[in-house]
Amino acid sequence: MATVNFSVPEEVFDAFNDMFRGKNKSAIISDLMMRAVKEEKTRRKRVQAIDALLALRESIPPINTQKIWAARREVRS
Repeated sequence: MATVNFSVPEEVFDAFNDMFRGKNKSAIISDLMMRAVKEEKTRRKRVQAIDALLALRESIPPINTQKIWAARREVRS
């Protein structure tokens, strides 16, 4: 098992200790770190997806408003 050493504001440290008194704080910190890793992975996947969509959008020729309205009328009839 690895050991980590982070500096946090005193108020965060005190609030954490008060909230989790008597609990396995190492397990709580470990869980929070894994959540942070998962959230960052998800965020990066979203960024990649958005970038892919924007790149695709750049390769698609623009459609004028008249064609859009014609397609709407066609679908609605």
